[in-house]
Amino acid sequence: MQEIMPDREKSSLTMRYRISVLACYCFLSRESSAFVPAVRVGSSLQHHAAGSHASSSRRTVSSKMQAELAAEVDTINEAAEGDGKKKVVVIGAGWAGLAAAYELSKQNDDFDVTLLEGGKSVGGLVAGWLTPGGRPVEAGVHGFWYPYRNIFRLIEDDLKIDPFTPWTQSAQYSPNGLEVISPIFQNMPRLPSPLGTFLYPSFLRLPWFDRLTALGLLASVVDWDNTPEAWRKYDKYTARELFRMMGCSDRLYRDAFEPMLLVGLFAPGEQCSAAGALGMLYFFILAHQADFDVKWCRGTTGEMIFKPWVQRIEENGAKVLVEKRVSDVEVCPDTGRVVSVTCGGESFPCDAVVSAVGINGVKGIVRAARGLSRLPFFSKMMNLRSVDALAVRLYLDRRVRIPYQSNACFGFDKTTGWTFFDLTAMHDSLDKSEGTVLEADFYHADQLLPRSDQDLVAKVQGDIATCVPAVGRAKVVDYSVVRIAQGVTHFSPGSYDSMPTCETPIPNMFMSGDWIVNDHGSFSQEKAFVTGVEAANAVVKRLGVGRDSSIIPLEDDEPHIQALRAVNGRAKRAVKSLPGAGWLLP
Repeated sequence: MQEIMPDREKSSLTMRYRISVLACYCFLSRESSAFVPAVRVGSSLQHHAAGSHASSSRRTVSSKMQAELAAEVDTINEAAEGDGKKKVVVIGAGWAGLAAAYELSKQNDDFDVTLLEGGKSVGGLVAGWLTPGGRPVEAGVHGFWYPYRNIFRLIEDDLKIDPFTPWTQSAQYSPNGLEVISPIFQNMPRLPSPLGTFLYPSFLRLPWFDRLTALGLLASVVDWDNTPEAWRKYDKYTARELFRMMGCSDRLYRDAFEPMLLVGLFAPGEQCSAAGALGMLYFFILAHQADFDVKWCRGTTGEMIFKPWVQRIEENGAKVLVEKRVSDVEVCPDTGRVVSVTCGGESFPCDAVVSAVGINGVKGIVRAARGLSRLPFFSKMMNLRSVDALAVRLYLDRRVRIPYQSNACFGFDKTTGWTFFDLTAMHDSLDKSEGTVLEADFYHADQLLPRSDQDLVAKVQGDIATCVPAVGRAKVVDYSVVRIAQGVTHFSPGSYDSMPTCETPIPNMFMSGDWIVNDHGSFSQEKAFVTGVEAANAVVKRLGVGRDSSIIPLEDDEPHIQALRAVNGRAKRAVKSLPGAGWLLP
């Protein structure tokens, strides 16, 4: 019975054959100066005499040999260095970078993936670590909202882990006390969007008249379709201008919408793009009734999600390297392609590179890499800004009952929004603790970062005590303070035109992150994850190997919104067809 030769033996035999051919070419090339080739002239075979004609013939044969030899050398080198795999370097190990590396690592036969992270652990802003006292901390607590369909598929179907709490209620506080209690919306009778969002929460202080003025915003919601045209139209205005133009009352804006902007877009309304505000509000709140429902991680995201995820990536054959801060991206001047990524004195050759760092990280790379800074696509990213954040974790000496696990707060510091969490109720490891562990996360925290740790601890305990008085009677036995300067994306007015797309002028370099322009419609962590998968698919397309990874689209707009948008589209086309329409401002 004939035995089928294994693929590895076939590959080895093919390699030995190529090396034999290479040896023959080398021998012939060496001897060609003494070799006078025979050529047929007419019907007789004659030898050329030594001379210019013979030299010309030798040069012709030698050139052909050299070309074939060079091609064979390239093939052998490629096979010897990576069995023909394409080398891909991913910069940044947050949601976007891990998503790109994971999808490419699943195609281990085609790609040799190296993931570079500048910090001491993977995860970017959601990386966790231990304090000197052995207590777990992370740079902010991050929720997982109902429309995070791609992240939930990764967690449940691919990694098959269960890191989340059940869906939870949330509350909102001001210095006056409890303001709003949000239900679990999917448990309520479904109403056409956005009615459920406005009717089901318990607004304890906001009058009905003010709430009704929110209906004027529906016109902009219908006009908003996440297209580049919509982004450019609304990016000219601040979010505050948008709410004023749509007829929202001052109290509705101050007590409802601006608090959402402070914790959703990390800045006050006068500093937020109206386009960013519409995109964020539609994704998290307005598109479907259940979209505001949220789960939380039952421990640090780094330990509960990123650790098993990285383990899977490494099992797939990829390399995950930490403390590798990128100092240069080398672009070949002849081809215009990235050929390597440098971290200090270490170089990583590549066939493609995916950037998956935040705005501040990209700006640092662009400053250092001449091959990038000379291109307007990259240099205009220097116009973009990031926002300071702060995370303070308190360990109290006693159990304190916190009514709701997650809470948003407004009115304590002008231009700063914050949230606080009962980690004792959220985290499995703290469930049997004798004390209480609370975390407060602040956004647009510029005015707070210079303050001492002791001042911040006292402030946080005092502010939470305004919401839950029993916290003020407890003693702080330990704490952690994490300052994140320029850490989160700022969707400022006019920023859209400086934001990059996935594909860049460099054919084999791709961008990803929650600040990248794409048409999926998601925001925050889900958008970062999706753009990472999109970058992986762009690598597949550019290099011509591998297969695309699937991306779950957002849930369709509700029928009445689709119908209203169709009418709005026809009306806009009709207006554009009118004489002199070009003189009108959009």
